[in-house]
Amino acid sequence: MSSTFLRSTSRRVSRQILHDTRHTKSYATFTEFPRPPPPSKLPETVTYSEASKPREYYARPKPRDLPPLQRRWPVILVLGVVGSAAWGAFYAYAQNQEKLSSSVFKQILNIARDDAELQEMLGDAIRPEPAWYLNGDPWISGANRMLQGNVDLSFRLKGHKGTGTLYFTSIRRAKGEPFTIIRFKVIGDNGQVVNIPPSTFK
Repeated sequence: MSSTFLRSTSRRVSRQILHDTRHTKSYATFTEFPRPPPPSKLPETVTYSEASKPREYYARPKPRDLPPLQRRWPVILVLGVVGSAAWGAFYAYAQNQEKLSSSVFKQILNIARDDAELQEMLGDAIRPEPAWYLNGDPWISGANRMLQGNVDLSFRLKGHKGTGTLYFTSIRRAKGEPFTIIRFKVIGDNGQVVNIPPSTFK
């Protein structure tokens, strides 16, 4: 019984091995690709006289002439002149407004309005003559340096009869002393001169 079982088992195993071997051979036959034939001629041998050098990846552009430089100094010069002129005009306007608001100018104007001889020459409603470039304000020439002891002003006056220019000059000889009036007069456009008494100015 045991020998019969062993013989049948060995036959079964041998059949299984034979079957697996056939299946593997058939699988290999269908999956392997044909190999190319060996080359009939060997490739030609290339020899170089020198070592290889790197080449450019792209062609370099040709050099071009630079555009001419533009001269900017005329523009800078014009801007500098315009800026300086604007600053000078603003400074002059500020100085003129300071003179208009000073107590010396107001006192000079009040004395000139009350002078009878000046009223006879210029007429009534004596007032400063406005300047068109100052938007109706008068232009006051000269300097008003009260702290330094020097006042020298001149400006235009007008009335219903005529116009003229007022000149006022006063100095202080030493610190602590009162001002001394040197000039206080109005010269009309017709040539007439009116001297205002210095005693009226305090």
